[in-house]
Amino acid sequence: QVQFVESGGGLVQPGGSLRLSCAASGSISIYAMAWYRQTPGKQRELVAAIINGGRTIYADSVNGRFTISRDNAKKTVYLQMNSLKPEDTAVYYCNADGGYLNWGQGTQVTVSS
Repeated sequence: QVQFVESGGGLVQPGGSLRLSCAASGSISIYAMAWYRQTPGKQRELVAAIINGGRTIYADSVNGRFTISRDNAKKTVYLQMNSLKPEDTAVYYCNADGGYLNWGQGTQVTVSS
């Protein structure tokens, strides 16, 4: 089964930007892909999803600030995050849309002044 390695997280001030990457160990071309996030004590939530036709879906809380994209040739999914807010602080994961593949370790995003 495909494995994912997320990277690009870090500490950023409110209003700042980060670009997350998700490298897959195998082909992702057949999957709709998504980014999720989780904070302690809460369920993992869908942040954004992208299907192979290019259609994208965003959670209301990030719509207009985050952009999901994919490069099937590089087996990589990206999440560009702009205008970050403290409430965006979480561990971010990628997976197939629906979350039915193995989860990676995630990448920590902390938005704080």
